[in-house]
Amino acid sequence: MNKHIGEIIDLPKILDPRGNLTVTEQMANVPFHIRRVYWVYDVPSGEYRGGHAHKQCKEFIIAVSGSFNVTLTDGNTTETFLLNHPYQGLLVDVNVWRTLEDFSSGAVCLVLASELFEEEDYIREYDDFLNYLACLKS
Repeated sequence: MNKHIGEIIDLPKILDPRGNLTVTEQMANVPFHIRRVYWVYDVPSGEYRGGHAHKQCKEFIIAVSGSFNVTLTDGNTTETFLLNHPYQGLLVDVNVWRTLEDFSSGAVCLVLASELFEEEDYIREYDDFLNYLACLKS
């Protein structure tokens, strides 16, 4: 059986002829307390975001507009998720490397984070990430 390192979570979608609405709540749809919210937009064609892992911070990534791919790896398993529905989010746990790419024109990526920004929480070099994981296993 394959180990999954990311999880798509469907959020409530309230249909209304005036426009649909989706809501998310910490510790309900998002399985952690939300301490920080940020969004990424106007990503030029061919560019990527992410390219790091977190030691303590969990994230819930939503394509609120447009689409993009999120590739996750734990050093052994790699999975790519297409995010293109504003009523779905991708849960990313700690110790998982993430790269966001292939942004469509006008795409907006919303991220709900379990922790405040702390540079010490980031692992920004892939080789350092693999070494960090090896240290956790020993």
